[in-house]
Amino acid sequence: MAKATEKTAASTAKTVTVEQIGSPIRRPFSQEATLVGLGLNKRHRRSTLQDTPAVRGMIAKVGHLVRVVEGE
Repeated sequence: MAKATEKTAASTAKTVTVEQIGSPIRRPFSQEATLVGLGLNKRHRRSTLQDTPAVRGMIAKVGHLVRVVEGE
């Protein structure tokens, strides 16, 4: 029965979609690595992730290079 609750919790988990709008060229390595951690590597690519405090912190770190896409 534990597997059934895990599937339900995973399907109802909130998500956040981010789109890369800036280039990591001439940025510190840590910012480039954060983009890779978010699943982004080129401009205008989108990645949908679970909305956790860790992901929100990563978005805040590279907030000038990404935007949160609403409605998806």
